[in-house]
Amino acid sequence: MGTEKQDKVVVIIGPTAVGKTKLSIELAKALNGEIISGDSMQIYRNMDIGTAKVTEEEMDGIPHYMIDIKNPEDSFSVAEFQELVRGHIEDITNRGKLPIIVGGTGLYVQSVLYDYQFSDEPGDHAYRKQLEQLAEEHGVEYIHGKLGEVDPISAKRIHPNNVRRVIRALEIFHTTGQKMSDQLEQQENELLYDVALIGLTMDRDLLYSRINLRVDIMMEQGLLDEVKRLYEEEIRDCQSIQAIGYKELYEYFDGKTSLEEAVIALKTNSRRYAKRQLTWFRNKMDVEWFDVTSGEKFREILQYTEGKLQLKSNNK
Repeated sequence: MGTEKQDKVVVIIGPTAVGKTKLSIELAKALNGEIISGDSMQIYRNMDIGTAKVTEEEMDGIPHYMIDIKNPEDSFSVAEFQELVRGHIEDITNRGKLPIIVGGTGLYVQSVLYDYQFSDEPGDHAYRKQLEQLAEEHGVEYIHGKLGEVDPISAKRIHPNNVRRVIRALEIFHTTGQKMSDQLEQQENELLYDVALIGLTMDRDLLYSRINLRVDIMMEQGLLDEVKRLYEEEIRDCQSIQAIGYKELYEYFDGKTSLEEAVIALKTNSRRYAKRQLTWFRNKMDVEWFDVTSGEKFREILQYTEGKLQLKSNNK
């Protein structure tokens, strides 16, 4: 596809707690930018502390998109994310501003930048009905288990409660003999935008201590109350509550662990997630890495971005 790569997009990725938020706001000010959250959990309302959502004060007047657009009980797919974010990129660009995507959810960010087609193959209506019936009778886990047998990679990517996506993946396999995950792998390489892809990294021990500290701060800010409200509203078995910071504290409210154990699990899971994020970005995307162990590299990153996208900043 010879898509014109006219729209310029800055993307800032990196593990949790590495400093993406602060950098993104400084870059947005220097480059007349507006920010799109590339995080699959910040879309949920009333889940602010645990998702490390940017505060009004931190935004410092810079517009942010893709935050607080769904209720915690709603499901959300990569395809929907792709469509909404591409709309924001177009809108921001048309107003003469620079779109800056910031986030840690690799597959979501990748789906926007590359020519990912979410399959429109003709489905098998009768087969779909049969699967819907099975989901009704045996529950969502049963259907998700069936997907796990034929396409384990998609089963890992799709939450069991996102029944529509689970059934779609099974239907694709049934009608084409191809796994949905293989279809995505084959499409990866064509960038649709002129992209400056900035990755932040730092010494692992320092990153891990920052993650531990961040969890302590979240607890001080009232994470327990935030999760308790969701728990008391009986919001459970949905995509949002699988997020790190929520599932561990649900275990505590369910009486399965002590609060201390839940917080330790939250720290451990956050560190593991950061490690997975780094591996994912290194393997999947062509990133320009900046090591921020000894402090932020704003000037260097600004120069790189200006050069890559041929931009002029407001910073003199």
